[in-house]
Amino acid sequence: MDLRLSGQVAVVTGASKGIGLAVTRTLLQEGASVVAASRSGTPELAELAGADLIHFPVDLMDPDGPSQVVQRAVDAFGGLDILVNNAGGPPPGAALPRFGFLTPTDDEWRDMFEFNLFSVVRAIRAAIPYLLSRGGGAIINISSGLARQPAAMNVDYGAAKSGLNHLSKSLAAEYGSQGIRVNTVSPGPVRTAWWTDEGGAADIIAAAQGTDRNHVLDELAPAMMGLATGRLVDPQEIADVVALLASPRSASTSGAEFAVDAGLLKEL
Repeated sequence: MDLRLSGQVAVVTGASKGIGLAVTRTLLQEGASVVAASRSGTPELAELAGADLIHFPVDLMDPDGPSQVVQRAVDAFGGLDILVNNAGGPPPGAALPRFGFLTPTDDEWRDMFEFNLFSVVRAIRAAIPYLLSRGGGAIINISSGLARQPAAMNVDYGAAKSGLNHLSKSLAAEYGSQGIRVNTVSPGPVRTAWWTDEGGAADIIAAAQGTDRNHVLDELAPAMMGLATGRLVDPQEIADVVALLASPRSASTSGAEFAVDAGLLKEL
């Protein structure tokens, strides 16, 4: 299927690894030009180097960072058609999961919202005038199954993502008639560095449960979260949905939330 993304200009945040890297690679394969934003580069992102890719090093927790990314895309490629707000999860220097409501401090709550919600607000605020100037476009916000599946862990993260879901639907209602489609993709647990890095989620859970990281990744985590597929999600599975939502072929899809979560959410 031709997604009709050739010649489109996209910004992808958190693009150096995991979901963001998969989204960047997929949009490039579909013919888009991409500004890939992240705090630093990776060898995997460098492998995608070409005329249609710009890596923009940025700290999205800097209030000026999101608008700088958007402006880089406009300056380099002449406009903006697609914004993928993927950056999120543990703020720099933090590690998840956190167990219990009393665990995160006020500063940790602020950092969580700064990274997972306020940076998105700023990126969208910067992008909207450019999207409107081209007759519309697509905004895809990467949320989380935890936004609708509260638990006694990562309370601050889930609250921030719930706010992101609300923001997405509000923007879809306001700007849909002007050609801007806003949708949300809510992954479940995805096999990314968040889980697999040393000191990441797999190691934290393994220490709490008295087991090893491989057992957590392959068996314990899917069982604990009741994943219907029995495995963590692959980043490419998220990227494929993002690419479809970015496409003009999804012209009547706006204000929707897509769960790509291995069957985590069970409610109607």
